[in-house]
Amino acid sequence: MKQHIISVLVENKAGVLARVAGLFSRRGFNIESLAVGTCETPGMSRITIVVIGDDMHIEQVKKQLNKLIDVIKITDITEKEHVERELAMIKVHAEPGSQRSEVMQIAGIFRAKIIDVGAQTLVLEITGDSEKIFAMESLLRPYGVLELVRTGRVALQRGSSGSALRQ
Repeated sequence: MKQHIISVLVENKAGVLARVAGLFSRRGFNIESLAVGTCETPGMSRITIVVIGDDMHIEQVKKQLNKLIDVIKITDITEKEHVERELAMIKVHAEPGSQRSEVMQIAGIFRAKIIDVGAQTLVLEITGDSEKIFAMESLLRPYGVLELVRTGRVALQRGSSGSALRQ
């Protein structure tokens, strides 16, 4: 069992995401990460799904996805050269003074942005791979992580190949 990153190009219509996610659910796969948004082609969206499974089961899921009428193209980019990113926002307890200064230093090390300052809190925005986000989160835990939200991974193949319609 290994982690697969699957890029699914779909028509941007109501219910498409539910049908795609439902297919994974019916096959017993837990989706580790899911990100969806419009893409370079008007009327289309790209869904990036991270799921853990063996090659044979993932291949079956891809065949089932191909049967969905709104699915245009499926690309498993796991083994292909690709770049991936995730965005996280973390609200951390940070009293003014040395504690706040320490949190700001951690943010600087990870090239995170401070996007909100409260009386006793800071909200940080960080982008990067999952390991970077986990590392920053673990360093902020001792200060008190009050809220955390992650977007899910997005990924694109490097170079001229990819899941775009025109290639």
